Amino acid sequence: MIYTVTFNPALDYVVKVDHFTLGEINRTSEEHIFYGGKGLNVSAILANLGFETTALGFVAGFTGEEIERGAKTLGFHSEFIHVKNGMSRINVKLKSDEETELNGMGPEIMKGDVDLLFGQLDRIQDGDVLVLSGSIPKTISDDIYERIMERLQNKGVRIAVDATRDLLMNVLKYRPFLIKPNNHELGEIFGVELHGEEEVIRYAKKLQELGAGNVLVSMAGDGAVLVTEAGDVHKIGVPKGTVKNSVGAGDSMVAGFLAGYLETGDYGYALKLGTAAGSATAFSDGIGEKDFIMDLLKQIS
Repeated sequence: MIYTVTFNPALDYVVKVDHFTLGEINRTSEEHIFYGGKGLNVSAILANLGFETTALGFVAGFTGEEIERGAKTLGFHSEFIHVKNGMSRINVKLKSDEETELNGMGPEIMKGDVDLLFGQLDRIQDGDVLVLSGSIPKTISDDIYERIMERLQNKGVRIAVDATRDLLMNVLKYRPFLIKPNNHELGEIFGVELHGEEEVIRYAKKLQELGAGNVLVSMAGDGAVLVTEAGDVHKIGVPKGTVKNSVGAGDSMVAGFLAGYLETGDYGYALKLGTAAGSATAFSDGIGEKDFIMDLLKQIS
């Protein structure tokens, strides 16, 4: 089973306004509601690719109930913990001459809620996969990733981590199976500006020296680089298409990579499928669909 954890899922209300004017009544010309959260995006792509997956995390209020319903609509299982105080977030993403985001704060997560999550994680077995991705709400201690990985470190669970800076660096000692920084995040970790693939590869290997297994570095339109746990380096470009949506593209790449690896055990194919999945989401209004992913896979060399 593949499990994902989303600590602060949301409803993303995406609206387009022609020439938004502050202080005036503005009317939308286009609007969509998506189920947001990095782990949910990973589960959705995995479900699209035919993999069984269960989403874990915290929800609250009527928005939480809708997120739970959305998981069923998107085709994956969920075992969300319902917390008492507050409500799951609504994030407003305004697309106009400039893009603006207004993100909600989410519910208040108590120690007892976290204990319930740990109880769920204790049921994960040897051979399962766990994806930890995204930021941590203020009501949870920022060492939560470390505590989870320490708890699971001797259970034979492959763990993928998609996080930034300290959240990522602090878990490397637990040897995650996969990490996926982008090239800008990789540079920020080491306080440098990266120029070209060779520098990306060099600093990806530094993350391996600190404990990471496979390091997948996305580089937007310049493709991606994978440094495998065996030390092999794979480079890949991206298929042609018009970018409509950057939200969820990185999560889709993680999901596609995991699906490709679990299906074949081939890191080269995993990188191709990850790139196709990430591109399919980038070229769509929402999460990429399977037929589109497979069409793009044929274009990738």
